Amino acid sequence: MAPVIPGFEYRRVPVADGVSLNAAVGGSGSPIVLLHGFPQTHLMWRHVAADLAADHTVICPDLRGYGASDKPAEDGANYGKRTMAADIVALARALGHERFALAGHDRGALVAFRAGLDHPDTITHLACLDVLPTLEMWDAMHGVTAAVGFHLYLMAQPPGLPERMIAAEADAFFGHFLDVWAGDPAAIPAEIRAAYLAACRDAVPSIVADYRASAGVDVADDQMDLDTGNRLRMPVSVLQQDWGAALGYDARALWEAWATDLVHTTVDYGHFMAEEAPADVAKALRELLTR
Repeated sequence: MAPVIPGFEYRRVPVADGVSLNAAVGGSGSPIVLLHGFPQTHLMWRHVAADLAADHTVICPDLRGYGASDKPAEDGANYGKRTMAADIVALARALGHERFALAGHDRGALVAFRAGLDHPDTITHLACLDVLPTLEMWDAMHGVTAAVGFHLYLMAQPPGLPERMIAAEADAFFGHFLDVWAGDPAAIPAEIRAAYLAACRDAVPSIVADYRASAGVDVADDQMDLDTGNRLRMPVSVLQQDWGAALGYDARALWEAWATDLVHTTVDYGHFMAEEAPADVAKALRELLTR
């Protein structure tokens, strides 16, 4: 059987025309939605979700295009973060929550970031783990140190070649990131790793579409907000590795340009922090929720 978050109920929730999300729901109390990153599924939150469920309603969906959620064909906007953020708002409302806290890791953090900008009256608190906003991400990638982001450029190419290349060696491609980004590989046990690879293997076109949107529609949407002065108005927490030391930027300053109420923390564990240091991540989220 596929791994699950123990004690959580699984639901399939329609969020848009022809799109339903797979979501694990558990606990009771004020709601918080947790969005996974790449190349993962909602299972990355299994430890943190169990911790928070002691006093919160915790909702862990697979993003559209990932895991067991629907994977509509790419059409230019289907995988824009504005569309994916609207999915999450619709999911929470369908589960009875008009306002909720939101945390995201990696790709999920970009969806959370967009939700905070587009739905400020809905998102009460926002946490982003190990990511930069899209505009700043592209600006930070330069020189040979940016080779770590080769996948960003590969999946930004027009439809066809990236999908074929990745599908030809899907397990090697997605497994590469699970290996090189992990500070503690033991934090992702064999059965979870196998579940991640199986999910990615079945979602190559939609995962590429998600990344391609970050070189297109997402850039345009973020630039519009930057130009018009739209900013994150809720309390924001950011946990990041110190990528700035290697790539030559001040991550805190970049985030301060977007968030007026910010707590920025540099961590010393690997990219998959919700799995490598779940107690620290849960503590940071609880502290955010008290602000």
